[in-house]
Amino acid sequence: VQLVESGGGSVQAGGSLRLSCVLSGATSNPFCMGWFRRVPGKEREGVASISNDGVTTVARSVSGRFSISKDDAKRTLYLQMNSLKPEDTAMYYCAADWTAADCYSGSWYNYWGQGTQVTVS
Repeated sequence: VQLVESGGGSVQAGGSLRLSCVLSGATSNPFCMGWFRRVPGKEREGVASISNDGVTTVARSVSGRFSISKDDAKRTLYLQMNSLKPEDTAMYYCAADWTAADCYSGSWYNYWGQGTQVTVS
């Protein structure tokens, strides 16, 4: 199983980015997929998650600005980020799992991408 993120970059405050994460090597769609972010020196933070039946959870810090979606046919996960703030600067990771009990908790995920950097100035 491989997860490959893309779409990160540098943007000015107030701008938008759309992250994508392509899943390959899986024989079925994951039960949970999520986006997480990490700033050096800080703990990993959950950003948003989506279950196989489309139930989403979004962190309070990004609620109203970020949205998560997926295209099962393309095995692709998305994170639309609008009204970006400097505090959104981080490495963003996507994750997937087939047996997670809690889609929003990173500790349940066994498969992770390499990350894509988002920098907001």
